[in-house]
Amino acid sequence: MVTSDMDATIRFWRDLIGLRLVACLGRPGYRHYFFEISETDMIAFFEWPEVLPAVPKDPGVPVKGPFVFDHVSIGVESDEELWELRDRLEAAGLWVSEPIDHRFIHSIYTVDPNQINVEFSAPVPEMDIRRDPLMTDPAPCEEARKGADPVAGVFPEAYRRTPKAERIVYKGD
Repeated sequence: MVTSDMDATIRFWRDLIGLRLVACLGRPGYRHYFFEISETDMIAFFEWPEVLPAVPKDPGVPVKGPFVFDHVSIGVESDEELWELRDRLEAAGLWVSEPIDHRFIHSIYTVDPNQINVEFSAPVPEMDIRRDPLMTDPAPCEEARKGADPVAGVFPEAYRRTPKAERIVYKGD
C-alpha cells in the first residue's frame, strides 16, 4: 500500500484498528512500514511524499479503465469484536458501513486515511468455508468449475531445486 502521510497511516492502523507496527524501514524521502495482522500476515505501506490518495470508490463496485486494487479484507475473531471495531470507527468520526451478511462472514467497510477501502469480517460460526467451500455462483468461470482444491499439472513442476549453497538473500533497504 502507499501513503503520503505515514503519521496518519500509523494513527489509523496502529492506534484505531489495533495492529502492531512491527517494522520501520527507511532512508531520506522513502519509508516502508509494516503492521502485523496475524502471526503470518502483515500489511505494509510505502510513504511516497508526492503520491495522491486513491480516488474514492465503493468496494466491489465495478469500474471501467485501468484499475489495480479494490479493497483489503481483514478478519476479526467474532461478531462482538466486529461491533466493537465499528463503534471505535464511528467514535473517531470515520464513515463505517452497517454490518453486511455475506452468508459465511459478517463485514463492515471503512476507508483509511489514504482512501483505501478496508473490510473487516467476522466468521459466521455455523459456516466453515475451509471445510465446506461456498460455491454458489450460478455461472462460475471455467476454472472455478474444477472445484476448490488445487489442480495438479496446471503448471510445470520446478525442474531444479536451488541448492542450499546457491540460496543467496540480498541485502535490502
